[in-house]
Amino acid sequence: MASTSPKTFAQDLPTPEPETPCRPRQPYRFSTLCATVENPSQKDQYGSSSVPIYQTATFKGVDGQYDYTRSGNPTRSHLEHHLAKISSAAHAFVVSSGMAALDTILRILKPGDEVIAGDDLYGGTNRILGYLKTHGGVAVHHVDTTKPDTLLPYINPEKTAMVLLESPTNPLLKIVDLARIAADIKERAPNAVIVVDNTMMSPYLQRPLEHGADIVYDSATKYLSGHHDLMAGVITCNRDDLAKQMGFMINAAGNALTPFDCFLLLRGSKTLAIRMDRQQATTMLVAQMLDRLGFKVHYPGLAEHPNRDVHERIADGYGAVLSFTTGDKALSERIVGATRLWGISVSFGCVNSLISMPCVMSHASIDPATRAARGLPEDLIRLCVGIEDPADLLDDLERALLEAGAITLTAGGDSHQRYVRTIPSEGTAISRAVQKLAFNESAALTTERNEDREWFVSAPGKVILFGEHAVVHGVTAVAASVDLRCYGITTPRHDGKVSVHFIDIDGFTEEWGVDDLPWDAVTSVRVGDFHPDTLDQKLVDAITTRALSPEVIAKPSARQACIAFLYMYMIMAHGGKRPSVNFSARATLPVGAGLGSSASFSACAATALLLLYSRIQLPAQPAPTTNDHIHVSHEGRRAIPPAFAEEVNRWAFVSEKILHGNPSGVDNSVAVFGGALSYTRPGFGRKAGMIPIQGFKSLKFLLTDSRVPRNTKQLVAGVAALKEQEPEFVDGLLNAIQYISDEAQRALADPQLSRQTLLSALSALIDENHGYLVKLGVSHPSLEAIRSKTASPQYGLSTKLTGAGGGGCAVTLVPDDLSESRLRELMAALSTDSFVPYYTSVGGSGLGILSPYNQPQLLATPPETPREGEASAGAIELLCDTFAGKATADLTAWADNLGRWLFV
Repeated sequence: MASTSPKTFAQDLPTPEPETPCRPRQPYRFSTLCATVENPSQKDQYGSSSVPIYQTATFKGVDGQYDYTRSGNPTRSHLEHHLAKISSAAHAFVVSSGMAALDTILRILKPGDEVIAGDDLYGGTNRILGYLKTHGGVAVHHVDTTKPDTLLPYINPEKTAMVLLESPTNPLLKIVDLARIAADIKERAPNAVIVVDNTMMSPYLQRPLEHGADIVYDSATKYLSGHHDLMAGVITCNRDDLAKQMGFMINAAGNALTPFDCFLLLRGSKTLAIRMDRQQATTMLVAQMLDRLGFKVHYPGLAEHPNRDVHERIADGYGAVLSFTTGDKALSERIVGATRLWGISVSFGCVNSLISMPCVMSHASIDPATRAARGLPEDLIRLCVGIEDPADLLDDLERALLEAGAITLTAGGDSHQRYVRTIPSEGTAISRAVQKLAFNESAALTTERNEDREWFVSAPGKVILFGEHAVVHGVTAVAASVDLRCYGITTPRHDGKVSVHFIDIDGFTEEWGVDDLPWDAVTSVRVGDFHPDTLDQKLVDAITTRALSPEVIAKPSARQACIAFLYMYMIMAHGGKRPSVNFSARATLPVGAGLGSSASFSACAATALLLLYSRIQLPAQPAPTTNDHIHVSHEGRRAIPPAFAEEVNRWAFVSEKILHGNPSGVDNSVAVFGGALSYTRPGFGRKAGMIPIQGFKSLKFLLTDSRVPRNTKQLVAGVAALKEQEPEFVDGLLNAIQYISDEAQRALADPQLSRQTLLSALSALIDENHGYLVKLGVSHPSLEAIRSKTASPQYGLSTKLTGAGGGGCAVTLVPDDLSESRLRELMAALSTDSFVPYYTSVGGSGLGILSPYNQPQLLATPPETPREGEASAGAIELLCDTFAGKATADLTAWADNLGRWLFV
């Protein structure tokens, strides 16, 4: 909607004389002013078409125009002239950030002054005003500036020194009548300075100096730059006295923008108009789509937006930021997490589209009570639209809404009404309760069907390639999935009992009457809600003391697995359903050898129960394909949606807490998502969290189980004790291991690295990493024997311990050129020494589910169990019957041949 009518600027470009008296030349329009950088008083001596970067701290000579870049620089002068020209300003200053601009402006104030400000402000603005109020003796009054009359009681002719406004506001897009408020203030408090944050609009769409503002500032990091490759702030004004004060402060404080950043900002500003035209056109499409779906959308371009007429009077366009509410914070979090094209980030104004939740990101510094008092919803989502193709942005957002459960497919309607919102737009407690009741009723029907189906799932183990033990002390660990997997299967019983069969724990079996379980201790986690950060200890204790027999308690591994399964089985229950099922689990990876067997078990149990209770849904039936076994990578279209996998991962982490007490989350994340990732614990000065290693190349490893039990807690405590005794020695080792992890990540993610170079680099890093682990005292003679065997001249392979060490497994990198016969020979030699070798790939698929679509027999209700010695007519062969009896070596092939598997 940007205006094409000519404007009058304080620093218009000189235009040629009229060619004839009948046809005078018109002043250049905004787009031309943006693209044309001319300063008649500063002609370049060489006629450069682009302003040079005067990257210098000082200038030679005496009494020259410039002497020190803090005080002035030719590149900065060109930029400031240019920005003044497009802002209807006589003066412009550029500083190091938008907040630096506001800080410079606020230094005009003195103790005893009063400021009137809006109640819907950027979080950083609120923070600095709060500091002034507490430490600077300045009174700050926050009012609803969308209603000009609300300011009147706070105007004091003697004390009101500044009025701070935004329009539209961030993030609720409230419209403020800048012109009317400016007139009211000037009439009642002539000495008050009216300041406007114009970042949301930029000079292209709004020039507040034309409407009575005294000072305008922008975070030029946003639209003026447009590329998020610099930090900058701009201050513009027409009053010489204010310009003198602010110019003095910038020179004294030394926060002027650097020459190179001036160059970048000058370059970015040239495309301001064309970028904004594309961005706000797409924003209108996004706003209309969300509005059509029934969400509460905040965007001045919509006809019903409050004070839209005011905005159209003072602005030339609607901008490229909008926000909307969903009625549920958890739902909003799922929507944000499900997007792919929209980057999750604070800030706005970039050529790339961004999505965020202000209350947990840009406005998190405002305490929750204040946010609530000012009407800032916790479920608010802010969209900052870029220049991507509108169709791609709309498609990505639509998919995220569908994945998160915010919209659902309709049974009919035209192409514009394929989806409807699943939560009523009012978002009231009553409407949400009604919706949850409706969901539970429909889910109950689905659950009945799911009870009559066998669910067959699998998840990979993991191997820590680099950084074990050191990760406890803040060093980054690199972990990857292995093709050795755990398998789990739920089978209907229909006899009022729930049971488990843990085949790898000495064939352990146990069953319970469903109604005999301690349901009175359960506080269910509602569908759509997240499990709390801490376990429900009341339920854990009730299961342990009232559901487990003394025989089960006497078997630690089986005991913890039972508690984990029953805990999830009970706390997930909803709608009065308590399905009667058996859960069987077994693995092709060794249990207790440090290869993530408990995490893969947790992922399997969580997935099976989530499916059983219909808390997650499989994607629609895929189109026919000739390939029965499909793995879809993270980069491509997933067979299992990301939101599905994330829900499984959250519950798998709950199970891991029961099994291990305080897990890092690495093992279950690898078990669910597959591939490879790096992990750094918080609290050690490095950036914490888990980061997927994109482009990870599948590698071949020999995993050798030493069959020596290990005590993880004792080994970790030993390293901690050594660190306390010899801190410099251990810190040196930890720093060296951190370097190894960093190098490994770079090598694994480098697409330009040849396969041979990669393997050679990893081999050297493996040997070096193991050497440091030996010095930490966590190796074992059995592991050194495996290492010695694989490193012997006839093999020449690199091996290191993995996991806690002190026994457990060793990992050996297998190069591509090692012959199959030589590999078999090595495995036989290790077996002769009583070790158990496994040849496997690393970095493959994550969670897998056997698709029910091509398994119709899995949907049938099995007949009642015949009495002993009696044949069952027409009995359906259940997968669990074969599953329990399959040899471990044949398990994977058998599972693969059952049909299509859906993978993360």
